[in-house]
Amino acid sequence: MATLASVVRELQIEWTAGETISGRLARPRRAGDVGIVLAHGAGVGQDHEFMVALRDGLAGAGLPTLTFAYPYMEAGRKAPNRLPTLLAAHRAAADRLGEYCERIVLAGKSMGARVGSLLAGDEGWPAAALVYYGYPLVSLGLGGPRDTSHLGRIDAPQLFFAGSRDRLGPPVLVREVATTLASATVSVVEGADHSFRLSRQADPSGSGLVAELVDVTAVWLRSQLGPQAGGAR
Repeated sequence: MATLASVVRELQIEWTAGETISGRLARPRRAGDVGIVLAHGAGVGQDHEFMVALRDGLAGAGLPTLTFAYPYMEAGRKAPNRLPTLLAAHRAAADRLGEYCERIVLAGKSMGARVGSLLAGDEGWPAAALVYYGYPLVSLGLGGPRDTSHLGRIDAPQLFFAGSRDRLGPPVLVREVATTLASATVSVVEGADHSFRLSRQADPSGSGLVAELVDVTAVWLRSQLGPQAGGAR
């Protein structure tokens, strides 16, 4: 897949009255009308190397991609905010990307994936599609699966990436959930854990699987949303 040159713009996003969070918008010089909001996971922020590589890779595939910091991460805290705050920040980031793109894909890593799905499923935010990079179906602290009933209330197509070694989103459970949804696709990444890392033996450089994630995402989005989902036409 051809890589398109892109530029990264720093944004300040007002998520509640008088309070802002930072965003990084990677915009290809040639793009279609579809953009991606890419939310980070609980433990690492938007400037983590995985998030940066994924953001820039998606932009290079012709998909404007916005990352952002949830308020706790913006403040330098480790513990995530309560869900209403996470949802408010996520909604603000999605609305902000709507100033640049006509159709918005809600994508996220782990916690960010779940918050995006709740924004669409419980609050009705009109996502064109959803992409989950490691959906956290299992809460290790609770010892069981989370409620996923809201996923069935999402009208848009959904793409689940699951590492074959992912303890929080085991492929067998992800497939079980996907079969209950109207339009869902599961892509299993062999050898990957929840962070999409391979074993040191399989990936001595530690470069991971970002290129694979980008390529599968871009091809799937074009199959679902049309060739205008990206700059390659």
